[in-house]
Order: sequence, then structure tokens, then C-alpha cells
Amino acid sequence: MKKKLLSACVALTFGVGAGYASSVLAQAKPDVLVKQRQSAMTLISKYFGPVAAMAQGKAPYDGAVAMRNAAYLETLSKMPWDGFNASTKDEKNTKALPAIYENEAKFKEAQDRFTGAVAKLAAAKDEAAIKGAAGELGKACGACHNDFRAK
Repeated sequence: MKKKLLSACVALTFGVGAGYASSVLAQAKPDVLVKQRQSAMTLISKYFGPVAAMAQGKAPYDGAVAMRNAAYLETLSKMPWDGFNASTKDEKNTKALPAIYENEAKFKEAQDRFTGAVAKLAAAKDEAAIKGAAGELGKACGACHNDFRAK
């Protein structure tokens, strides 16, 4: 009986918590969403930079750093996208182009290409695989920036 009551309480707590989190996100102010997505992108750049430099031969290869950064990128790659809410399209402190909201399918495709490339990088276990995956990730970043980010 106690286990059933405890299970019900835990389920109720998580259910209410998830509902609260959803409502908080839905109520997020556009400027906050922009700051959040920019913060995620800044961290993505921070952790991809050294891997890209290694892949391009601009920095010596360090497998431990590359794999650690790839693991961070795998988590970070999921973070910015909910910040590209239509409520943010008129915000001034962003380089996001209106094309994001005008062609959501193409933007989603770019997101998927990016997260797929990050997943390949995170799965890579040797220098050649990491360098190849880093090149693919760099292309995914560049393509999205070309189509959806002001210069």
C-alpha cells in the first residue's frame, strides 16, 4: 500500500512539474528566448572551435579534448531550437533572419542536419572519424548561417 501511494505521489509530482515547465516555457518573453538560444549557440561555438581547429590542422590533435567537446556538443545541439519561436521574429538584438519563420520546414531540415552531424561527431572514436565528422558539422553550421543568419 505504501509503495503504491509513494508511486502515485512521485508520478503526480513529476506530472505537475512537467506541466509547470511547459507553461513557463510557453510564457517565456521573446527577449529571454533570444538570449537563451544565443547562449546555447555561444557554447556550441566554444566547444566546436577547438575540434574544428584540430580537424583543420590548426591545432594539434587531442583525442580526449575532442571526445569531451563532442559529448558537450551532443547536449548543446538540442538546446537552441525552442528559442526560435515566432514570438521572437521582431526582436532587435538577434541576427536571425525572417527566413526562419517564413520557411520553417527548411529551418527544421537544417536543424536536423546539424544535430545529425553532432551525433556522428559524438560517436566518432578515432582521429580520422572525428576529423571527418567535424568537417561535416562545419558544413552544417555554415549552411544554416548562410540561409538563416544575418552577416
